[in-house]
This record gives sequence, C-alpha cells and structure tokens, in this order.
Amino acid sequence: MTVPAHSDIRIQTETSGEAWLEIAARILADGRPSEYDELPILEVEQATLTVTGPSATDAIISRFADPERLEWMHANFTDHSLVAELGGARSYASRLFDYAGAGRNQVEWVIERLRTDPSTRSATITTFEPLLDTTYIPCVSLLDFWMRDGALEQVVYAHSIDFGSKGYGNLVELAWLQEYIGAQLGVPVGKLVFVIKSAHVYDTELDVMNGVLAKSGALGA
Repeated sequence: MTVPAHSDIRIQTETSGEAWLEIAARILADGRPSEYDELPILEVEQATLTVTGPSATDAIISRFADPERLEWMHANFTDHSLVAELGGARSYASRLFDYAGAGRNQVEWVIERLRTDPSTRSATITTFEPLLDTTYIPCVSLLDFWMRDGALEQVVYAHSIDFGSKGYGNLVELAWLQEYIGAQLGVPVGKLVFVIKSAHVYDTELDVMNGVLAKSGALGA
C-alpha cells in the first residue's frame, strides 16, 4: 500500500529550530486542507521529529519565532495559573508538577524513578487529566524518559501541534524540561523524539510562515 505524501513524515535534525523549519516547510509543501476547531489548516499526518541536540536556547527559534508566543509557552510550562487563552484550562506546569491538583509532582517522580533504576523503560508521565479535561484536551499528552548510552532521552506524543505559532515553543520547553531532569540526574541530554498525529499550520499563519521560511533560507530564498 502506498502511503500518501502527506502522511508518515520523518524528520531528523540536530537542533529544534531546524526541526521546526523542516516540518513547517513540509506542511506548506505537502499539507492538505483540513480544519481544526472549525478553523482552516494545512495538515500532514503522523509526523515524527527527532532532534539530536535539543536545547532550551535555540538560535533559529530565537531569531525567527514570535517572542510573545515564546513567552506565553514558557509561562504555560512554568506558571501554575489557569490559562485564559485555553478557556481557563490548567497549564502544563500544573499538570506536570501538581497533577490533578493533588500535589503529585510527576517530574520529581520521573527523576527518582530514573535515579533508582536507570534501566527503567516506564519513566512515563502524562498531562492528560481525564476527570478534569472535559472540554480542553492538552496537545502534548505523553512524556516518556529513558537513559540511552549514558544520556537522558525523551519521547513525546501530541495529538496535534500548530507549527505556525506554537510548535517552536513546545520544542524549546520540552528541551527545557529534559535539561532540568538531566541536571538533577547529573547526566547529559540526548535525543528528543516528538511524535505528532496532526502537524499543521492555520491558514491565518500561512503568509507569516512563508516569510519565515524565505528569510531563513528554508525555501531556497
């Protein structure tokens, strides 16, 4: 069976910024029209981004991303306040460090699990709170950490990521979390593997992303 061009996208880069530009370019080139929350998008399905050198500070993202959106995403990962833009949903920070408002720090649990058993394959946590998430479902829902060749790797699943306005923020914040856990364990950071069911760009961001890709040289400009 032939897989359509818009499906099963696999990209490997050294940096998060390169991954962002490559998946955005694929979406603009091969994405098919669809919609999400009744808004038109271009979409590729089942994308896997492998970043071999993830970092919370990325030169490409710092240069081409919207600083206000980066700040918003960083607050989402660090501030426990409800997120007004998401209908008052709980932030990623609250989900990771105070799961379901029950005081369960999942990040510390991962650290202790890997410290106790560096060979574990089940240092796995979730942002999804099914008893609370009756309307909003977090885009990034599964974070899985393991030790490979002496380094901390992370595998992440997302049901959908907007690579026009938020995806670059997800990439640097996931790297930030990976760096934090690695520092607590005293190990270097390895690969970040980001698995996305729906990788898309909203139609309202198409002109912006075409401009970013042209300026960065990703369109051969």
